[in-house]
Amino acid sequence: METTVKEIARKARAASRAIAACPGSLKDKVLLETADALFANKSAIQEANARDLEYGEEKGLSSAMLDRLTVKDATIASMAQGLREVAAMRDPVGSMDETWIRPNGLEVGRMRIPLGVVCMIYESRPNVTVDAAGLCLKAGNATILRGGSEALHSNQALGRIISSALVSNGLPGEVVSLLPMREREAVLHLLRQEESIDLVIPRGGEGLIRFVVENSRIPVLKHYKGVCHVFVDETADLDMALNICMNAKVQRPGVCNAMETLLVHKTVASRFLPMAAKSLLAAGVELRGCPASCALIPEAKPAAPEDFGMEFLDLILAVRVVDGIDEAMEHIARHGSQHTESIVTNDLSRSRRFVREVDASAVMVNTSTRFNDGGELGLGAEIGISTSKLHAFGPMSVKELTSAKFVVMGAGQVRK
Repeated sequence: METTVKEIARKARAASRAIAACPGSLKDKVLLETADALFANKSAIQEANARDLEYGEEKGLSSAMLDRLTVKDATIASMAQGLREVAAMRDPVGSMDETWIRPNGLEVGRMRIPLGVVCMIYESRPNVTVDAAGLCLKAGNATILRGGSEALHSNQALGRIISSALVSNGLPGEVVSLLPMREREAVLHLLRQEESIDLVIPRGGEGLIRFVVENSRIPVLKHYKGVCHVFVDETADLDMALNICMNAKVQRPGVCNAMETLLVHKTVASRFLPMAAKSLLAAGVELRGCPASCALIPEAKPAAPEDFGMEFLDLILAVRVVDGIDEAMEHIARHGSQHTESIVTNDLSRSRRFVREVDASAVMVNTSTRFNDGGELGLGAEIGISTSKLHAFGPMSVKELTSAKFVVMGAGQVRK
């Protein structure tokens, strides 16, 4: 197994040189042909997916997990549309971020370049295979993909389609590779290939991400969890605050940019919390509050200390009354996960302080935490959200899958 993994990584490194030099028009052609091929091979994909579903049922996967695993007609259409959107995005490779002239006449610039070989380790949903491969390919990277063991046959079928499109356009099929085995030991071998792989991106639950971080010899871009807060300031428009909180908690409670803790200024708590609780409880949200919150919301359960800092990923919300913006920001600094934080306020100076002082990959003013998403921020498709500050912070789209090198243009200058 170790020899197989090492050979996959070696071939990906060799293929990375070809895709790095590939013109944007050819990369886009591969992406568009892959999108068409998904429809042409729909039966083969769904036959492979049926094998995975059978395996998942035997393993006792929940109905929710089986639903995520299922490749429906709509899933294939969505994957194809995603590839077309990536093809339409601007290619960052070769672009110059900035240039300047030195006193000695040297022209200095920074050029966008691919990262090299990106390893993606993720769970369940087969569509991630196509999303990750498409984004990395657009950025000029080779990719090694290791999806969940329950999606092995689906992922292999999708990988063969992408590799076929690469080969038919004169590129190495190994630009996109998939681990062909289920054993977790294969992941450990993969995480030791630091000579062939430049970056690892885990996408899934906190357990998976911690496993990757603890065992990798390769730099890892990650976020462990999304503990997102909304702070309702005393100057907030309370109707707007209610709408924002409902969207942040209820629209999709199981995602990383959903609100997990509501912080409310003590001056407006007696007005805001009863109205907010009425709507949240009607939507099925369980409220776990501090003593001041529970006094205003009879239906709320007393919050345990661990509830503040918990990523519930469910219709559960921690609630705390705070003295003001300083206590709100202190709470966020102690319990947040550097993912997404929001303030609802009509005070410009407080919004500026919140933006400047809160440490998160996205800071929102008078809007929902749910907007921390590549598509919603105008970046197009994304490979995930990073709460690591090196080398990307926030949603990772095509540009974040590149680095930059210095380019220096001279006319015979020598250093004195």
